[in-house]
Order: sequence, then C-alpha cells, then structure tokens
Amino acid sequence: MTVNDPCFIFFNDSIAHHSLPESFTFPFYYQPHPICIQAAEQLQQTMLEVNPWQHNFGLDSSTDCGMVIGKMFGVLVVKNTQGQLGFLAAFSGKLAEQNILPPFVPPVFDMLTQDSFFSVENKQINQINQLLHQHESAPLLANLTTQLTQQQQQAERELEQQRNAIVEGRKQRKQQREQADTALIQADISSDEHKTLSIELSRQSVLQKHQLNALKQQWQSQITATQTQLNELQQQIKQLKRQRKQLSNSLQKKLFAQYQFLNTLGDARDLNDIFNDAPNHLPPAGAGECAAPKLLQYAFKQQLTPVAMAEFWWGASPKSEIKQHQNYYPACHGKCRPILAHMLTGMQVDADPLLINPGKDLPIDIIYQDEVMAIINKPAELLSVPGKNIIDSVFSRMQQQFPNATGPLIVHRLDMSTSGLMVIALTKEANKNLQQQFIQRSVTKRYIALIEGVPDQNEGDISLPLRVDLDDRPKQLVCYEHGKHAQTHWQIFKRQGHRTLVHLYPKTGRTHQLRMHCAHHDGLNMPIVGDDLYGIAANRLHLHAQYLALTHPESGEAMVFEVKADFE
Repeated sequence: MTVNDPCFIFFNDSIAHHSLPESFTFPFYYQPHPICIQAAEQLQQTMLEVNPWQHNFGLDSSTDCGMVIGKMFGVLVVKNTQGQLGFLAAFSGKLAEQNILPPFVPPVFDMLTQDSFFSVENKQINQINQLLHQHESAPLLANLTTQLTQQQQQAERELEQQRNAIVEGRKQRKQQREQADTALIQADISSDEHKTLSIELSRQSVLQKHQLNALKQQWQSQITATQTQLNELQQQIKQLKRQRKQLSNSLQKKLFAQYQFLNTLGDARDLNDIFNDAPNHLPPAGAGECAAPKLLQYAFKQQLTPVAMAEFWWGASPKSEIKQHQNYYPACHGKCRPILAHMLTGMQVDADPLLINPGKDLPIDIIYQDEVMAIINKPAELLSVPGKNIIDSVFSRMQQQFPNATGPLIVHRLDMSTSGLMVIALTKEANKNLQQQFIQRSVTKRYIALIEGVPDQNEGDISLPLRVDLDDRPKQLVCYEHGKHAQTHWQIFKRQGHRTLVHLYPKTGRTHQLRMHCAHHDGLNMPIVGDDLYGIAANRLHLHAQYLALTHPESGEAMVFEVKADFE
C-alpha cells in the first residue's frame, strides 16, 4: 500500500481527539464511531454535496437527470502500512450508471468491463430474448392459436348438433317401433312389413352413428393439422427458453465465482461457496455489490488494516423501505450477513448486541390479576416470547409466575422495544375468549409515542400495506402488491418543541405497524424517537401500549386499564 493510492482518503481535519475503537464494528447493529462520523461528513461535504456525476439523488428539485435514486454509502477507517489513518469510501450498486468512480473503491468484480465474459455471454442471452420475442409475437402463432380455438369450438357445436339429432332420431324410431308393434298386433300390417320397417329403422340408427364418427374424424383431422403446426412453433419457443435458462444459469454461476471475498487470514471464498447453505443455494440479487463488502475487500487486497466502519443513506427516501437522508444504517442481513461473516473471520469484532438480553434485570409489573387472567406492564427491551437466542421473555416469566396456569398465557404480543399493557390468559377458556375479542377487534388499544417532528394536522388515518423485507429481516416494507392491509388512526396528545406526543390506535396488528406508519414518508414521515430500525437509536424506543379496554372473559364485565409511559 502506498500513500498515493487514489482510494485512500486522508482526513482534512485533525483526528487526534478520537480514541480508536478496541475492536471492529459489528456491522449489523451499531452506533457509528465518532471517527466514522467525521469520515462520512467529509465525504458528504467534499463529494456528495458537490455531486460531480449529476446523479439524481432527489434532493434538488431543479435537478432533472433521470430517475430519483438514493444511495447507501459506506466509509471504512483504515490504517496503511506506514501507520497513517485515513478512510475508504464506497457506494452500493452503481452510481450514475457506473461501477467505477474515483475516489470510491472499485467493485469486487466489474461485470460492465467491455468484452468481459459477462458482456459476451449476456449478449448471447439477449439475442435469444430477441428471437423469443420474434417467435412469440409472430402473426402465424397468433393466427394458429385463434384458428385452433375456433376449430375446437365449431367442432364441439357441430358434434353436439349431431348428438342431439341422434337422440331425437332414437326417440322417433322408438315411437315408430311401438306404433308398428301395435299395428302388427291389430293386424293392420303384415309381419313382412313389420320386419322391413324394423330393418329400415336399424339402418337409420347405424347411419347416424356413422355420420357422427365421420364428423369426428373430419374435425379431428383439421384440428390435428392445426395443432401440429402450432406445436412446431411452440416447441421452437420452448427450446429457446431452455437454451436461455441453461445459458443464464451457467452465466450466473460463472459470475458468482468471480466475486471472491478475502478475510484478514487471506482465505478467499466466492458467492457460490458462501451461499451454499442458503435455502435455494443461490445468492440473492445484488449480493456482493453493497458498500460494506466492497470496502473490506479493497482493504484486505491493499494490506490496509480496518479500524471502524459505518454506512449511511444519501438522497430521497425510497418508496417502499424507510431510509432517511444522512441517517446511518447497519448492513443488510439477506445479502451481506453471510459474506461479512466470512470476511470478518480472524478479526476482533464488537459483540453482537442481539445476543445480549437488555431486559434481563427489568421487572414486570402485574397491575391486575384474578383466577383466569392477568394484565401486566411489559418493560421496553423485554421479549414477549422466547427468541432464537434469548429465552428470557414475558412468556418464560409468566410460566414461573403462574405454574398452575392451564392456558397458553400469551394472548397477543408487543415488540421487544415497546413497553406497555399485555393480557395474560391463565386458562384455556379465557385464552379462547380473549383471542376472539382481539380477532373481532372489540378490544380497544391505544399507544402513546414521541415522534420526531410536529404534524400539520391534529389527527388522521394512515393506511399502508406491509410485508417483511426478505433481504433485511425483521424490517418491514410498504408493498401494495404483496403487503397485508395495515391501518392506524393517530391524534396529537401534546406538542413538545420540535417533537410531538401522539396517541396511536392500530386498527390492525401488523409487525412494526406503528413504527412504519410513523416513519414512512407516506405516513407521518416522523419516526418514533429511539427507533433503531426506522429512525435514530436513543435510550429506548418511545412507544408505549398505554390503554387497554376489553371484556372480562368469564364475567363479561367491561374492563379498562391504563398505565402512563415513562417518557410522557
């Protein structure tokens, strides 16, 4: 590593006042180290605010240079072989439709390089796509498809008419036979005449059946001829699709093999290997293109020592997820966690906060109790039910508190970071009754939250459908195609300077519903104070289940419970 490396950025201002961290940033849950904040602010002031690439981040209404695309950027504070401190910078994906833009570190693999295998093989796939389009939009294909449908319909109509004629003929012949039998008995006709009539009626029956079979054969011949022509065209299309799939799979595997990720031990693994244990053994789209793996890969290749890292969002908020301009965010789980787990091997990394139980010593207050139910005040940062790594929860503690309970105890849940009222069922019958009240939405719930900002109106309704972010669980996305209906009514309770206490009435109970509805730009666009997923972390998430009104599951008595939040 030389000091004139174009990607090694020196600090413009003194960093002597910063104490360096003893271990590297845990990338999936962190507060940015002050030295990372200084690096990020320098990058923002010297590059992003200047925006020499004319990328439309959506921050300047006068800028009209393509679609609005905000970006995740990352800074990695490093020490070079001369012992100098500086930082590297990277962006996720592409910036201004380019992969390489100094002084940002290059991608782990640049698939856009001219005449690369990706360009050549992708060109072949595009040629197949063009042929497919030509075949699928060919007039002959459409004409044959229409012709086949019309022939099948016409054949069915004519065959049905012939079948009806056979049925009607059968009725008439039966009637003629009955009349002939009567006439023979009454001697109105001779036995020879009766025999001759019977033979003629049988001949008519056979003739109609022959006509039906001939009609079937006639239409079958026409339909088969049309179907054969259509099959030939469809087979060509299927063959092209098989060829495209084979080329795409081969190219994808070859492409993933080019994404080689190092760690401090010098071990290299590609995406195929890293994601081999994934459910479908395939890396998600965009894996390896995020800022964090780009930064670490460059540092390891250039013998730079990583010190601390942070990532931030620059630009307008995206439509579905919540990303606030200049806010810091952890690395994503779906794309980055398997990669970074490998890349951080051999480094001393901060402990995973998700393995620590912050609610360990927090007591649960029981504010009401009888033989069939209890009402508790859950503290913030205590799980409602056991998690993957932490068993301590409302459920585990209620098991200890009520060892003779016959019910499943938990009727509904609160997010780990949310405090407030929860109902505990002590019998199966109480649980069934209380759950039914929640399902029928006859339970009245009111939350209180402190939000960043002051709404223009005094109250309103928010309806934004939600689904999980598959690349970054447990975060949620607004999704009008696959999201579940989520509705919240809100009212201002008290204004506190540039913040506001609001009452929230969830009409539905989706995961992170209140947090999303407050933070999303199509909701209040004001995250809840202390929201470490959708806003900025603080001492706690300022969200509290304050009020609960329900019917007693045994007596039918109307019951109301209310507990103030510690931030009111």
